[in-house]
Amino acid sequence: MATVRVQQADFDIGAEVAAVTAGRTDIGGTGCFIGTVRETADGRPITAMTLEHYPGMTERAMAAIAEQAEARWSLLGCTLIHRVGRLTPGANIVLVLAAAPHRQAALEATAFLIDWLKTRAPFWKKEHFADGAEAWVAARVEDDAAAARWGGGTAGRDRRTMAPGGSG
Repeated sequence: MATVRVQQADFDIGAEVAAVTAGRTDIGGTGCFIGTVRETADGRPITAMTLEHYPGMTERAMAAIAEQAEARWSLLGCTLIHRVGRLTPGANIVLVLAAAPHRQAALEATAFLIDWLKTRAPFWKKEHFADGAEAWVAARVEDDAAAARWGGGTAGRDRRTMAPGGSG
């Protein structure tokens, strides 16, 4: 059973890895991805990023993504944590852990999880620039291409091109 959380608070990476692997001797590898807020966007300095989500729906989407990864790679453990709220450059945004009997499965599952999380979970990101401007982050073709390699099309793309409430 995967651990799925959406939260404002930061996460402790070491504690999360320990929780996935505690008491397990059947795990041969744990894949890990940690996403952080960059200090620039398109060459412009940013002061913060605000992440919003659709409560309930977001957790269900994340759980479905984790369930698919668990089935595809026979995972022994899986954690998805995504932060929301206002975050500053250098802050953690997302943690993906996938534990499996062998490293290849753990690494592939980790890539799948972050690719699908970026394109299929209902999160919206607004960048706050040093000059006072703000902009919602639009879907990226590169993210859709990365997700498409796992099959299932790009159904999540439209929701990421709109601001919360569908105001574009």
